[in-house]
Amino acid sequence: MLTFSGTPENYLTHLVCSECGTKVDAHQIQTYCQACQAPYVAVYDLTQAAERLDRDRVEVLPGMWRWFPLLPVQEVGHIITLGEGNTPLMRLSNLAKDWELEGLFLKDESSNPTGSFKARGMAAAVSRAKELGVHHLVIPTAGNAGGAMAAYAARGGMKAYIFMPEDTPRPIVEECRITGAEVTLVDGLISDAGRLAGQLARQEGWFDLSTFKEPYRLEGKKIMGYELAEAFAWRLPDVLLYPTGGGTGLVGIWKAFLELEALGWLESSQKPRMVAIQAEGCAPVVKAFQNQAERCDPWPDAETMAAGLRVPRPFADQMILRALRESEGEALAVSDAQIRSAQMLLAGREGIFAAPEGAATLAGLQKLLAEGKIRKNERVVLLNTGSGLKYL
Repeated sequence: MLTFSGTPENYLTHLVCSECGTKVDAHQIQTYCQACQAPYVAVYDLTQAAERLDRDRVEVLPGMWRWFPLLPVQEVGHIITLGEGNTPLMRLSNLAKDWELEGLFLKDESSNPTGSFKARGMAAAVSRAKELGVHHLVIPTAGNAGGAMAAYAARGGMKAYIFMPEDTPRPIVEECRITGAEVTLVDGLISDAGRLAGQLARQEGWFDLSTFKEPYRLEGKKIMGYELAEAFAWRLPDVLLYPTGGGTGLVGIWKAFLELEALGWLESSQKPRMVAIQAEGCAPVVKAFQNQAERCDPWPDAETMAAGLRVPRPFADQMILRALRESEGEALAVSDAQIRSAQMLLAGREGIFAAPEGAATLAGLQKLLAEGKIRKNERVVLLNTGSGLKYL
């Protein structure tokens, strides 16, 4: 738990359905809009925040919690942290030289606790759940989200129940078990694990932390966007490539950019083109985007080496597609062979052993360069969401 001298202000006001706009109380336990089957999103009083906050003098708390006024936890004493956030933004100088790019960067989330960006979302969601009186948490996961939830639940003295495909990488399964979670391996995909987790959550009264089925994992992930803006001196990059399974990180970063714009903290109105990268063996967002559809159809027989990308149909498909279109971005798929090749290239040229999901963004960049869709003078950011060591 964190301590703080004084009482920092917090600007959370309510939650709103991402589709119908219905407002609900943020200070009660909430899941998602049952009428729309769509996520609730946290809303802050950004007008008041803009008057009282200085972007260069935010509250002095560790890691991502320095942005406490714009996160959902109401009291500093309720924060459960393992030191998440403030991950490095690395210039990929060797690859930039190879491809004659002026600015190629990688936001490396592998340095987070539990080795992935999932630590951010779980720190926010688990902290807020405990603050609201939750004691039992359940989640279906393709891997890293389960490991992160187990760790933060343990830190907060809460019980974790995790349902994951039986082919989840062994290091992640053991990570969940050693931190005290009750792990159930499911013969099937994350969608199958989700059905079982949801059923037991209703029967047992456990709180379901599934992607976008509670409001606050999104808030932890959005801080990647705040950190990127600060690292670029409040002038956002031109292109951002994000590996997209459930899509929380992509939607969260876009939410951050919109909040920063409303706060008046950006030095330019330009926002990056958001590019969703998926695997060819599971690309529902790519298909929907290319077909100009409003929703994703379930992807049949999903299969890819990148476990985090094996999401047959993201719950927040409308939000993902909206972020891509609002940013004038796009979605594209890469093969497992291209992911493996990119993983080796990133390690061999830059010394970074990325998770397959992170390496997929480099594979995506290679395709965009080959198609002439990125200019040499543009600043491009890749998101590596985790450590490749967790997939051994």
